[in-house]
Amino acid sequence: MEMTGEQRIEAPRAKVWAALNDPDVLKRCIPGCQSLEKDAEDRLRAVVAIKIGPISARFNGEVTLSDLDPPNGYRISGEGQGGAAGVAKGGASVRLRDDGDATVLSYEASAQVGGKIAQLGGAIIDATAKQMAGAFFKRLAEIVTAPAAEAQPAPAAAPRPAAAPAPSAVASPAAPVAATRPPAAPARSGPHWASLAILAAGLVGFLIGRGGDWRGDTAWSGLAIGLVVVLVAAAAHEFGRRAAGSVSAPVIVLDAATLARLAQAQPESDKS
Repeated sequence: MEMTGEQRIEAPRAKVWAALNDPDVLKRCIPGCQSLEKDAEDRLRAVVAIKIGPISARFNGEVTLSDLDPPNGYRISGEGQGGAAGVAKGGASVRLRDDGDATVLSYEASAQVGGKIAQLGGAIIDATAKQMAGAFFKRLAEIVTAPAAEAQPAPAAAPRPAAAPAPSAVASPAAPVAATRPPAAPARSGPHWASLAILAAGLVGFLIGRGGDWRGDTAWSGLAIGLVVVLVAAAAHEFGRRAAGSVSAPVIVLDAATLARLAQAQPESDKS
């Protein structure tokens, strides 16, 4: 089986020649190529899966570059074993020539098969071989003329990081929980000592207005002393309430002895 053809590539001849000698480019151009590794300077090992008619086969073999004439051309040939499907081998002589700023690639290819594949008949084999050759050179032209970013195979996508969990309203057992303080109880208003002071001042003024008579009056005297005691207690309570949040606060202490002395604080004339 013989095939010939041409492919115009819009790229300089040196660039096309470099692509024809690049194992990565060749792997992307050979239909069904699963792997292509350089085994020597002019030899590569390949695994190719193809389907010819109803038969699918996976061929393991070698690809050899010979008759090297840079940057004008070479011969590429290969042979592979497909197990029960049979064997296949073939090759192509590739020539490059300038055509202005472009390059014209011409080829002459041949292929032979044996085993079950050979039983399919020449028409099916020829059609498959021509299709594969055309696909190879068309793909080569696409790679060579593609922009630099597109000419390289896309790298494997890196795994995306897991999305951060949404904040939960329930605190994690391991997370510290801020201590909450109960709302402060509203301060209770005690006796308004300012009002009591005004009342005491009024009473004392009234007694002074009466002159010295009020000191002989036990009822008035006791009332005045009692009012002073209440006033002092109210003032102490107010000072204590205001200083509740402080480290230290003035405290007025009234014990029984103090109250007794206040009650006995009368002129000598009252005791006679």
